[in-house]
Amino acid sequence: MRLLIIGSLSGELGTASKMAMDRGARVSTADSIETALNALRAGRGADMLMVDIAQPIETLIQQLETEHIHIPVVACGIDASADSAAAAIRAGAKEYLPLPPDPDLIAAILEAVTHEDHQLICADPATEAVLKLADQVAPSDASIMITGESGTGKEIMAHYVHRQSKRANGPFISVNCAAIPDNLLESELFGHEKGAFTGAVARRIGKFEEANRGTLLLDEISEMDIRLQAKLLRALQEREIDRVGGAKPIKVDIRVIATSNRDIAKAVRDGNFREDLLYRLNVVNLSMPPLRERPADIIALAEHFAAKYARSNGLPLKVIGAQSKQILTGHHWQGNVRELENTIHRAVLLSTGDEIEPAAIVLPDGSTPQAASATSNLLEKVTLAQSAGLAGDSGAKLVGRTVADVEQDLILDTLDHCLGNRTHAANILGISIRTLRNKLNSYRQAGVDIPAPNESGRVHA
Repeated sequence: MRLLIIGSLSGELGTASKMAMDRGARVSTADSIETALNALRAGRGADMLMVDIAQPIETLIQQLETEHIHIPVVACGIDASADSAAAAIRAGAKEYLPLPPDPDLIAAILEAVTHEDHQLICADPATEAVLKLADQVAPSDASIMITGESGTGKEIMAHYVHRQSKRANGPFISVNCAAIPDNLLESELFGHEKGAFTGAVARRIGKFEEANRGTLLLDEISEMDIRLQAKLLRALQEREIDRVGGAKPIKVDIRVIATSNRDIAKAVRDGNFREDLLYRLNVVNLSMPPLRERPADIIALAEHFAAKYARSNGLPLKVIGAQSKQILTGHHWQGNVRELENTIHRAVLLSTGDEIEPAAIVLPDGSTPQAASATSNLLEKVTLAQSAGLAGDSGAKLVGRTVADVEQDLILDTLDHCLGNRTHAANILGISIRTLRNKLNSYRQAGVDIPAPNESGRVHA
């Protein structure tokens, strides 16, 4: 991680610099805002700015926004009062670090602000096959296209390829092509000269030059405007770029990795993506399978996130119980790893014991894992009974029916058994009272008669 410290290094700020270096940060310094801006414009990039509160932080942040330089700012100072921290945050700083510095706090801020959690978790054969190919091609300079649904870990795989490459000691620069407006993306990639357009107050080095001797990640490349794709193609072919408003080409030595969550071949057929650019980028394709197709990764990732969020929230480590694992592996995970991470984060906070129980797992699609699990267990028991020749008419009645129908009967029969008492029925079913009410409301809207509380009214066929 590249850290630029702005201010005097005498005293406590110098101590903070040393602590950051001890934790792996590459630290550079600037004695003033203008010196720091000149360094950033010249391509001496940074992943985070640590700024002495005595410096004009608000001016710095306004200038960064004007020049479209996107770097988080952490303010720091010996004044640890709430007013100082609030003033820094109002000015636009992401965090306030009181001095003298605390080593653990610096480590936490470095991780939280820069999001440098790029650990690749792999336990499933489907992912291991992609990883094997990545290991094989990483030492080369071949361009790589990483494809897959949103949230499958494409950027993490890009970081992994960089770490395994001969450019591992060089910079890793990422550009999100979908997040930057088309009229600014060209300048972001290739840089610009002073006066090239309104707002170009000084020369600015682009991401291609910043990534020199390293790796450039073009994230969500399929979102790039087709007019800019021609200039990108030339940069890849010639390994040279032209700054906006520049007079001469500039040679660059980079390895390019691109990602996309779309069907690029279809984009080519629709005329939204250049076929020759696709050939140039897609020398090697790494296709990240969706999480639902790599079940062993689900549990490995869940355990990783459980440990991560227990640690970050100051909670004891919580294991994931067998029933909870069954719920996790049975979910579709439309949002892939991001969805799983959010679910486990919630579960760590909601669980009450030393185990993440099913009641703590709240799936974002509105499904009720406890009821689904109960239905699954019921079906499993009936199937076993049938195979042993012990099932009677109840087993035969399940044949040819959907899980949703069986779940509905299970819920309504339990409610009938409890004489309409919702609380008792929810306890027996192992679901929350809110989940039970939502289910009953959906049945009522479908025209099913639902007994009122403390009333038995189930009509059996």
